[in-house]
Amino acid sequence: MAAGLAAGALWGLTFVAPRMVGHFGMVDITAARFAVFGAVSALAVFGRPAAVRWPNGRQALAALGLSVLGFSGYYLLLAFGIEAAGTEVPSLIIGTIPVWMMLLGRPAGLRMRALLPGLVLTGAGIALMIWGAWSAQHGADGTGSGARFGWGIALALAAMASWTVYGLLNAAWLQRHTELNAADWANWLGIATGLGALLLWAVAGSNVATLRTQPDGMLFIWIALASGFGSSWLATILWNVASQRLSASLCGQLIVSETLFALLYSFIWDGRWPQATEWVAALLFVLGILASIKAHR
Repeated sequence: MAAGLAAGALWGLTFVAPRMVGHFGMVDITAARFAVFGAVSALAVFGRPAAVRWPNGRQALAALGLSVLGFSGYYLLLAFGIEAAGTEVPSLIIGTIPVWMMLLGRPAGLRMRALLPGLVLTGAGIALMIWGAWSAQHGADGTGSGARFGWGIALALAAMASWTVYGLLNAAWLQRHTELNAADWANWLGIATGLGALLLWAVAGSNVATLRTQPDGMLFIWIALASGFGSSWLATILWNVASQRLSASLCGQLIVSETLFALLYSFIWDGRWPQATEWVAALLFVLGILASIKAHR
């Protein structure tokens, strides 16, 4: 439980990081984080025996594809969504991933009717959060920023779909290839993600001269190191520890801690307490997850 909650606390940091260095491009923020993830994973790989150090061709292709769905592509969509819609609503949308994974990958014998209460509660919480954010940030000015907010929601939904597909495909891959070591697979995913991040930066990122002229350059570096090492590599290890010790259903529901920590960090960064609608939405969200756990049991 402690390892799963710690992983959620580290993942939650990635929701507020784009706001802390918002004058940097989202491509640069994404590429920097995952380049660090790839570098740490590469160093870890060389600590493994030579016979099992590198994947074969099929494993390498799978790692490359899954790295886009679950890491670089997912976080790029999320970062742009946070830039357009703020932290709170995208973090709640991402927090529904356990529900969708349960819905799409539910075991035989678990009826849809049993999952309905959790889905309704979660959907109501998200709708309330979106309504509150829309009213507070965009409803009064009438300057067209509502379209930007809507675009941010669409990007967050795309990010949610990307990670959900990754979670389902990655689980299926590991179940079919039980000979794989979980740590090796995590490191191969990290290296694939790092290579994709470098390609992303080369194609769409800012040049070095432009990056040097940006203010808070050291903060950008520290955030890249913290999110690449802590929120990517270390969080993946902690999640593996939790996965080895908890049932799959309970472990999967611990992803809600990512959302709750993301909201906490956002409120701290904004220097404010949650509004009444945000308290109610968070409560509905947690109740929805608990209802899903009960249905799964």
